[in-house]
Amino acid sequence: MPNIYKRLVSQMKAKGANNPHAAATAALQKTGNMKKGTRKLTEKGKRRSIMGAAGRAKDRAAKESGRSPSAYKYDPRTNSATLK
Repeated sequence: MPNIYKRLVSQMKAKGANNPHAAATAALQKTGNMKKGTRKLTEKGKRRSIMGAAGRAKDRAAKESGRSPSAYKYDPRTNSATLK
């Protein structure tokens, strides 16, 4: 199983989802990280899975602000990125 999938399943379990595997699969398919009707990663999903949590947090922050991901530092406690 891809890292991005495992992480999302654990987050869904923590939120109390009835079927965390189905919820994670649906969410990843909706965002284009998994191919529709399967649990196979798309190219986008493969790139994001390799990034890890820090890379994804920096990428989210950079997309929102328009800055470069290297302008951010990762806080594992909150799973978010803030400007350096």
